[in-house]
Amino acid sequence: MATELHHLDQHDSDLVPDAADMRFGIVVADYNPAITHALLDGCYQTLTQYGVKPEHICVWHTPGAFELPLSAQLLHRATRPDAVICLGCVIKGDTDHDKYINAAVSQAIMRLGLKYRKPFVFGVLTPNTLAQAQDRAGGKHGNKGTEAAVAAIQMVALCQHAAQLRHQRHEKSLAAIDQQLRQAAQEVAEQ
Repeated sequence: MATELHHLDQHDSDLVPDAADMRFGIVVADYNPAITHALLDGCYQTLTQYGVKPEHICVWHTPGAFELPLSAQLLHRATRPDAVICLGCVIKGDTDHDKYINAAVSQAIMRLGLKYRKPFVFGVLTPNTLAQAQDRAGGKHGNKGTEAAVAAIQMVALCQHAAQLRHQRHEKSLAAIDQQLRQAAQEVAEQ
């Protein structure tokens, strides 16, 4: 099990950039609220720990995990955050419902990120038991909400870096075109 090898709260704080100018949306499923609200607490505390202003964090609640993708999309369209963090918990029951929900939700959240070219972070627990969920919502394995917040901050920084590189490349292209036009104009003037 991955969390036995990696505590969800442990991360290298030197690799987490200052997030003071970043804006985040969080959608949290209210099904299994003792678990999901603990994820929200860990997420929110981590965002503010790295400098995000409380007024730059928008939290929306949704009935369950299956509703997370649509809620994330609506939140993104309404508030335009730098990233949306999706928090939920689907505990395996007597049927295979968890497999269908988990597959649909994870795929939909991934597609949102690709569609909007912004981080939509999957912070949904998929445990077999309530005890496993508790272990990952502030228990002995840490808090998945913390891990999701750190991933969101790092991905926003990566997106910002990519945008800077695109801008620099565009500026270099414009400078090269300008230089070519000046050269052509000079050649025409010399004729």
